[in-house]
Amino acid sequence: MAVNLNVTYIILGGHVDVQRYRYLYFLIMLTAYILIICCNASIVSLIVIHKNLHEPMYIFIAALLINSVLFSTNIYPKLLIDFLLEKQIISYQACLFQAFTFHTLSISEFLLLAAMSYDRYVSICKPLQYPTIMRTTTVSIFLVLAWLVPACHVAVPVIWTINTKICNFTLKSIFCNSAVGSMFCDNSLIFSIYALVVFSNIGLCPMLFILFTYTKILLVAYKSSAEVRNKASQTCLPHLLVLINYSCLLTYDVILIRVESDFPVVAQLVMTLQIITYHPLFNPVIYGLKMKEITKHLKRLLCQDKVK
Repeated sequence: MAVNLNVTYIILGGHVDVQRYRYLYFLIMLTAYILIICCNASIVSLIVIHKNLHEPMYIFIAALLINSVLFSTNIYPKLLIDFLLEKQIISYQACLFQAFTFHTLSISEFLLLAAMSYDRYVSICKPLQYPTIMRTTTVSIFLVLAWLVPACHVAVPVIWTINTKICNFTLKSIFCNSAVGSMFCDNSLIFSIYALVVFSNIGLCPMLFILFTYTKILLVAYKSSAEVRNKASQTCLPHLLVLINYSCLLTYDVILIRVESDFPVVAQLVMTLQIITYHPLFNPVIYGLKMKEITKHLKRLLCQDKVK
């Protein structure tokens, strides 16, 4: 039987044996959250402090790491509180906001990666025009659009669903993500078409653009000198690793939503924890180890700490 919207709380049913392992869950996820904050903040701080890192490539890296921190902050504080409570619930309004932030920041990640691929494309394929094209104004526009465009696109379905009738008050997840769509009684055709258009505009198009730019980079690098090939591998490989990693994790998330009724709850929990833990930690590690200038500053910082 359908229930009206006067019930304001949603049950987060993706938790497994919280009563038995609540303190273990809390300790593990708190450690992961602290590591995410510290690792990402360390790289961002190095980029801010050192003037030789005030280049478009490093600015985009800093934006990507900040995006990871925001993504984690949208999920971890509520998750940590839920581990300590008897009931894992969230208000309907807070659930919509969390889902809005989750989708906005997820899409922003792709747009930032697309901006980074364009920066590498101009740097390697059009080096003489690079200072003219990648000016401070251009970088600022890319950053604003990377967060503003997804927010505007995602806001439409969220506003649409504020007054939509709910039939299901239990989400098979530990936070509000794409599973929110399973709560509503009617899955509007217009809503489905809009979701498809949004996916094409800010999901598929950036992915195709990234593939196009890196294909051009590989072709130019292959025909160029060893120095150009070395530059391409050093600066493009970390971006490609992050892109592949993030694409795989998002694919897992979409698959989990589609087969949630047939997928074991424990497996869902493990996969979801991997999505929200692995990627935010993966980014700073990759950029800290693979980007030559960042690695150099990290080594200096660690050596200074040892001397002290």
